This record gives sequence, structure tokens and C-alpha cells, in this order.
Amino acid sequence: MVLDIDIKISPNKIEDLSYQESLVLNKVKCDHKRIKSIRLDRKSIDARGKKPLFFLRFKVFVDEVEEPVSNILPLPIVQSEAKTCIVIGAGPAGYFAALELIQQGIKPIVLDRGKDVRSRRRDLKAIQQDGVVNPHSNYCFGEGGAGTYSDGKLYTRSHKRGSIKSILQILVEHGASSEILVDTHPHIGSNKLPGIVSAIKDTIIKSGGEVHFDSFVTDFKIESGSINGVLLASGKEIISDATILATGHSARDIYQLLYDKGINIEAKSFALGLRIEHRQSFIDGVQYNQPSRENELPASSYSLACQVGEKGVFSFCMCPGGLVVPAATAPGEIVVNGMSLSRRDSPYANSGFVTAIDLDELEKYGFTGVFGALNFQKEIEKAMFDAGDGSQKAPAQRVEDFVNGRISPTLNSTSYIPGLFSAPLHDILPAFISKRLRNGIRMIDQRMKGFMTNEANIIGVESRTSSPIRVPRDKETYMHEDVLGFFPCGEGAGYAGGILSAAMDGQNVAKGVKLFLNQ
Repeated sequence: MVLDIDIKISPNKIEDLSYQESLVLNKVKCDHKRIKSIRLDRKSIDARGKKPLFFLRFKVFVDEVEEPVSNILPLPIVQSEAKTCIVIGAGPAGYFAALELIQQGIKPIVLDRGKDVRSRRRDLKAIQQDGVVNPHSNYCFGEGGAGTYSDGKLYTRSHKRGSIKSILQILVEHGASSEILVDTHPHIGSNKLPGIVSAIKDTIIKSGGEVHFDSFVTDFKIESGSINGVLLASGKEIISDATILATGHSARDIYQLLYDKGINIEAKSFALGLRIEHRQSFIDGVQYNQPSRENELPASSYSLACQVGEKGVFSFCMCPGGLVVPAATAPGEIVVNGMSLSRRDSPYANSGFVTAIDLDELEKYGFTGVFGALNFQKEIEKAMFDAGDGSQKAPAQRVEDFVNGRISPTLNSTSYIPGLFSAPLHDILPAFISKRLRNGIRMIDQRMKGFMTNEANIIGVESRTSSPIRVPRDKETYMHEDVLGFFPCGEGAGYAGGILSAAMDGQNVAKGVKLFLNQ
């Protein structure tokens, strides 16, 4: 028999394992000699009371031996005569699809337009310090995808997609802390993810797969309604038995290529807004209900939402103890995102603060057709850039000034390395978005007093929340309805939103490839 035993402890007892075990044993109503083992299964923070407490759930094995964790590594070696599948994109969807293809006996050939995870750092430095955007290697493109250098949060509500535990176990076996197996909101950090991503690449190669960088796909080889390969910018042609498209939510040229090839794509709703940055000490004070955070407590986070009229306004990708980073993928645009290192020890907390953008709403402003939402997204990013000096400095306001429609004569200090300049974001944004965000901040301030403050900055623009394009596929086979052997996957296809959901989608699509090739 396996019992679930819940306990709550003060933060100063989180490292005292013997104390925790004694509390668990006090709750077990049987002869303690029958207990074979006790395992921590879940850890979270309950901050609803006067003082924050850690909530711990233990599995207690009574008259039953705990089964050891089943390791996923090593993977089998793909046979030389195995069928092949091109995987376009080396983000979480692409890499986890490649791992699953190997499990299924299929050889993955991973192609990424960007650079390997370590070489990407030079291009990120160029964006941060020189304002130079490499359209193939940036915070979105390159090995590991957007999540590698944009935080590595591992939370999803998409539990029906597949086994979250298997994804987390794979990450642990490639170097992540085992704490992600029990934390309610697991997080790795952008300082540790590069090594984990590189280790996954090594596993793919050691198991018989291939991984190629600086490999920008410029055409799909389609004959008689079936895809049999791709053409690279270098002129090289690669032939395969199937192709997975896992290019992420910002590969706009791929959407254009699909359209030009007559492959069906659809406009979809998304969310757009700004990024708000407070002092972490303020967020801690509100969330933990105490003037200073105890050392054992992590930097606190929040998840906020309200309804303004018929539209949702909500926080997105909240980064406690984090940094705001430039996420443009082409020259002439300003896009911001957030990230945290593993210790989350920055003095700042930031979050996207966005509103839902529906297609029928965009049509009223002339943004119609397949690329309507995408063009709207691009236009706002360009407007943010045009308001500045041609660098990656981002337009910003103090929060209360934004709400009240005032230009800020000065700005607060910031974690955003390229720097900020004062700008009327309330006017640069389309009025219908600005109004919703301003009203949303007022409503949130009623619940989180001080959220609307001139001690915080709001920065433009948070526009890459999700893809404004969907690449439709069959629900059962995961294959595109127009092209045999072509499998849209992950965030770029409109079927995921974050590292975990993208990774699970990659696994599912790889299984779809297996079924297709076995026909």
C-alpha cells in the first residue's frame, strides 16, 4: 500500500529531513516497522496565511517496496538501414521529437538555422551590447530554441498531451537538478540550460542521429503531394522519408514559404502587450506578507488575470529575480522577453502584461487574411523601434504614468542591458490595446496594492507570446492535411506554449511519424 502524506513546515525547516520524516511518521496510522521507504513527491509554497509555509507531499510505502526510477538513457542505437526523418528546428519540440524518433527506430536529421548553444552567446552579446540582430541566431533562433536563454520554466497545464514526468526525467538525466521532479513550478535557469541542451544533442548523435547548425531551410521538396526532403540556403539537398516542422513561433519566413508552396496555413489569435518590471522586494513583500524574504524562501512570483470588457488581460511568463532581454529576430524591430538564472537572484521581477487579440477584432482595423495577425504583430514591433534611436534600447514608461497617459520625465533603473528611453507607450500602442492594458492594471492594483506604481517600469513590446499562425494537422495522425509525410509540431505550428508542452508535442508527433512510416 502507498500512502500520500501531506505536511506543512516553516521555511527554516526545509533542509531538516529528520524533522520532516518525524512529522510524516506521526501521521501514518500503522506499525512503523511496516514502512519500507518514504519519498518526497511534491513541494510547493503556501503563502495564503500570515506566514508562508512549505507544503510537502510524501509517498509512504507500507508493506511495499518502492520501485526504482526507470532511467530513459541510454537510448538504442539507430540502425544504418533505418528510415529517416528530417526535424527542422533544434528547440524543445525538435530535440524531444528526435529523441522519440530514436526510441522508435527512426534516424532523425535535425536541422537548425542558428548556431549551437554555446556559439549563440556571441550573437546574444551583440544584441545586448551593440544592438546588432542576427536573423538566424538570437534569443529565439539557435540550439535549444527560445527557452534556452529565456528562462527555462517548466510549467504547463497541458497534462493530457503526454507524460510530463518522462520529459522531466530526460532533463534530469542530461544534467538538470532532480528537484524539478518534485517542484510544483520547476525551473532550470538560463545559466544551466545550455549544458543540458548540449548533452541532449550529444545523446542524439551518439544514438545514430544527426544534428546540423547553420542549416537554413529555403524550400521543401514535394512531389505528388508527398514531401521527400528539403533544400538548404547552402544549396544542399537532404532527402528523407518524413519531415517534422518545429521552427518555433517566430520563423516568419517559414510561414511565407509554406504559403508560397500552396501548403495551407491559418491565422490565429494570440496575445500582445508590454513587460512590467518591479523590484523583487516589493513582490516578495506582497506575496509573502512580510517586509523581507527569509533566506530559505525563493524569489516569489505571481499569476494575475482580469476581464476588461469581453477580453482577458493577464500576466505572462513571470520571471522572479529575473532580467528583461531583447528578443527581436530581425533588424528594425523591438521585442522584449524575460528570463531568470537558476538562483533567481536579480533585484528585479518582470512579467509580460498582455491582452488577448482576436482575429475579428483585427479585421476592424484592416488586418485580414492569413497574415493579418502576423502583419499586425510586425507593425507594432516596428513602431516601437521607430520611436527610438535605431538601437535595441526599448521604449518605456513608469507604470502609473502609462495608466494616466503621461510621459515619464525619468525612468527607474532596469535589468534591461541595452537600456530604456522614455516614450508614450499609451500612444504608440493601438488605442484598443492601450486602453485594455491600462484598465487591467487599475483592476489588478485593487488586488495587489502597489502594482500600479511609478516605482516600476513598463516596457515595449511583449509580442511573441505565441504564434499568430497555425499550420493545421490531423488530430489523429499529426500530419498536415495537404502533404503526406509532413508533420507540423510545437509552438510554431500553433500546438504548444512553453518548453514542456512543446517537448510533449514533439514526442507525440514522432510517434505519428512512426505510424506513417509503418503503413
